[in-house]
Amino acid sequence: MTQYLPAFAPGAAITYAPTAAVTGGQVVAVSGNRAVAPAGADSAAVVGVAAHDAAVGDQLAVHPLTGVVHELVASGVIAAGDRVATGTAGTVAALGAGSNPIGTALTGALDGETVTVLGR
Repeated sequence: MTQYLPAFAPGAAITYAPTAAVTGGQVVAVSGNRAVAPAGADSAAVVGVAAHDAAVGDQLAVHPLTGVVHELVASGVIAAGDRVATGTAGTVAALGAGSNPIGTALTGALDGETVTVLGR
């Protein structure tokens, strides 16, 4: 029988090549083959949160969202318990009419403040 091992272990950071400058803590989305950029509003292609700043041509470690608690920047007002989606430029926003939730806010925050989010 042939053996198989995944390329990355569950919960481990995954490396990508950024196609745009990324700041640590931004939510990132797929932007090409094994590449990411800051997520846009209500992105369906989110893969996680940037572990550090990276320029185009660098390697970027990305922490997965699922089951992990992250400290992210709020876009607009978010209340504790709100389902959140991506806002603009790698932020998070209350889900509202969006259709791509990425987690649940564990704390409330005003625009530009840090919000604690449990990734889904």
